[in-house]
Amino acid sequence: MNSIINYFNKPLLKIPLIFGLATGLVAFLFFLGLYWIGVMPLGNKKALDFGIFVIMMAAACWYYRRKIGHGYMHMWEGLTICYVVNSVGAFVLGWLIYLFLVYIDPGVFTTYLANMKQLLLDGQAELVKNIGEAEFQKMLVSIGETKPSELITDELSKKTIMAVLPILIISLILRKQNPAEITGRS
Repeated sequence: MNSIINYFNKPLLKIPLIFGLATGLVAFLFFLGLYWIGVMPLGNKKALDFGIFVIMMAAACWYYRRKIGHGYMHMWEGLTICYVVNSVGAFVLGWLIYLFLVYIDPGVFTTYLANMKQLLLDGQAELVKNIGEAEFQKMLVSIGETKPSELITDELSKKTIMAVLPILIISLILRKQNPAEITGRS
């Protein structure tokens, strides 16, 4: 058990895990804020929470560079930090949304599915023309079969896809290599 604890006690994992947990919690507060003001918290409006993820990834890299790297951070460290923050944050957010939908207000999920179905029906003519009637009907049926637990993996996959470019940019901007490492001097 100590070997597992020691493994996660390394700053390169511990810091992004903490920042990732905070990211998931702050993004869930954004979700609750949308819910409390009467805006549908699932769907297009919720995608704005990705700004929280980008800010927290940059903050984690900055903190690591300043406190652990003493002003220096390799690009691979930045990539690692950003991916861990993003993945942990998305996982925590997905679970919190799932628990909210199951135990607090299942009506939000029902409304979300109704909105998805209506959106699909609004574009029916174009979709049938492009993919055919049979595929359109499969899509329509699959919406009705969607379970709240699928939002966990959906959150992970969406955030991972959305994060690729910001992670690269953050890692490139905040990287700084120690000149002694570049020249080979100690």
